[in-house]
Amino acid sequence: MIQFISPDDIRLAFSEAMSAMYREEVPLYGDLLDIVATVNARTLAADPALRAQLEAQGELERLNAERHGAIRVGTPAELALMRRLFAVMGLHPVGYYDLAAAGLPVHSTAFRPVERQALSRCAFRIFCSLLRLDLIEDEALRTRAADILAQRRIVSDDALYFIEKHEADGGLSSEDAEAFVLAALETFRWHGEALVDAPTYAAFSATHRLVADIVCFRGPHINHLTPRALDIDAVQVEMIARGIKAKAVIEGPPRRNVPILLRQTSFQALEEPILFRDADGGTVTGAHTARFGEIEQRGLALTPNGRALYDEILAEVEAARAEAGDYQARLAAAFARFPDDLATLRAQGLAYFSYAPARPLAGALPDGAADDLADAGTLAATPITYEDFLPVSAAGIFRSNLSGADEARLSAASSQDAFEAALGAACLDPFGLYLAQEEESLEALGRAPR
Repeated sequence: MIQFISPDDIRLAFSEAMSAMYREEVPLYGDLLDIVATVNARTLAADPALRAQLEAQGELERLNAERHGAIRVGTPAELALMRRLFAVMGLHPVGYYDLAAAGLPVHSTAFRPVERQALSRCAFRIFCSLLRLDLIEDEALRTRAADILAQRRIVSDDALYFIEKHEADGGLSSEDAEAFVLAALETFRWHGEALVDAPTYAAFSATHRLVADIVCFRGPHINHLTPRALDIDAVQVEMIARGIKAKAVIEGPPRRNVPILLRQTSFQALEEPILFRDADGGTVTGAHTARFGEIEQRGLALTPNGRALYDEILAEVEAARAEAGDYQARLAAAFARFPDDLATLRAQGLAYFSYAPARPLAGALPDGAADDLADAGTLAATPITYEDFLPVSAAGIFRSNLSGADEARLSAASSQDAFEAALGAACLDPFGLYLAQEEESLEALGRAPR
């Protein structure tokens, strides 16, 4: 009988291989890893309570291995193929992100692990965006883009063989998993030669830089990888001190005592030499800007009520972004009305928590609601980490690394149904995943979910 290797182990091997490849392709990413590792070690040494909390949550072990990346595909068939490829390594589509409202002609999902144990083993995620051809206004360019995309194959025969074998057999052996990782990695490798000539590239780029990046190359090259930092402000300072061209503003909420959701920053995208085809069958040299390095700091997951308050405050600040004055100061002032301590966040139902006895119990757990028992110190309420992305944050990072991109909102209705039809599956509800985690902890204690 064949002994299948765990999808978690396949994901870990793939994540490590992807990181090694990207470090070789973009040496500045290696500098970023060094900075994050240094800041994380310093932060943990200075804050024993944080170290104890991360250790208790099983997050300390995953910290240095944690990554998220981003890719962009051009057709529904390519999106469906990515779903099948990522399923081999235990990644599921979670959430729907409509980025057209932020001026980007794509919509997206996040492929990630969903079980707590799987996240602890390897919290690797891929933010995958699908081009919306309908948002290319020029009909001739839209047709040209469809023709180019129809002719390319983004997954090798070897990778497809192992995907199909996994689907047929229900898993892969250790030997097959190793071969799959090497074959799958080629889909995301950088290729310095475009599929088109320079004028065609320029025409797509004039429509939107993101369109050119998706249509004009062999496949969905990884455009960034993101390590997880415990103090993103310190990382930002260190990047600038080392002469790395960092974003001026950290995307997401301001610095807080209790971090929420997600904060991100990055170094600016690199201009890289590209060979374009010419009419004589040769090549000419040009340049393309797409790949960059990013850092994230994760906070706790918010409930729908918490997310609504977050969105409301952020919308107020974003509406005043063009006004004179310090944006970060306005952001901090606006978020002053968002509770910044765990007890209040829990009491007002703004965040998700898991529950466990705070100390060994001689007998049965005392009667009472979980919140009351947590207030009394009988139960420990541990914040659940946010594992997903923010549309505004993702769009901000994308826009800042697409020089000359139009930031105007695109006139397009959200199309989750069309995205899921292309995907071949429904996107899982992230709120439902966090709620299930909280409810499981309560049910394990014999308490009814709140």
